[in-house]
Amino acid sequence: MSLPPERASFYLDCLRADSSRLAEVGRIGLAATVPSCPGWTVDTVLRHTATVYLHKIEILRLGRRPDPWPPDLTAHDTFALYDEARAGIVEALEQAGTSLETWTFSPDDHTSGFWFRRMALETAVHRIDAELAHDIATPVDQELAVDGIDELLVLMLGGPWWAEGDTEHPVDATVRITTAGRSWTVDANATSATVTSGTDGPADAEVFGEPTEIFLWLWGRLDQQLVQTAGDDAVVTAFRARVAECTT
Repeated sequence: MSLPPERASFYLDCLRADSSRLAEVGRIGLAATVPSCPGWTVDTVLRHTATVYLHKIEILRLGRRPDPWPPDLTAHDTFALYDEARAGIVEALEQAGTSLETWTFSPDDHTSGFWFRRMALETAVHRIDAELAHDIATPVDQELAVDGIDELLVLMLGGPWWAEGDTEHPVDATVRITTAGRSWTVDANATSATVTSGTDGPADAEVFGEPTEIFLWLWGRLDQQLVQTAGDDAVVTAFRARVAECTT
């Protein structure tokens, strides 16, 4: 699976913009606590994101996950580490292109193109984390947010992770997510989560709203009362908990 060049450029643009914003917010204050990640500070967010970037740089270089990992980065200045890593991931993606065979966690896509999307979305979430710490959150690019909803539902929630019933939130219900003219219908039970596009069939609960709101709610960055829902509230709560199991 090869990512179209225009899509790769879009993801790189988002990655550059959000990683730059994260650095900017970090310089407001590293000690601020992050309400969306209990126990984290803005310093933690920058260091975590830098480590994610470095990990993906190595994956693109090696074609596999680096082992051992992670390296000891405690002696590195936070901003120096982050700035070097964010420049490095953009360079690594540009050099790899979109068709290089490499390790990913996708069952279907084992090309470097996978990491263009994933790094753009990873950065958007952590940029929000840092902004929430300083109470200055700004919207996620709408196109990226819709794409991020699709990634989370189809790849992460809908992946082949549940066959053993290894979940504390079996849900056993149908939930529909709708935003920006798109809908995803999730049929979930203890051993699967099947995701289809569209609005066919009844749903036990629905969640709808603006793309940034839905994207951040799915990622646990927005409280349930801040999104619009219909149907069984208990199903919505259990569904969000199930999503959390595949995003941590």
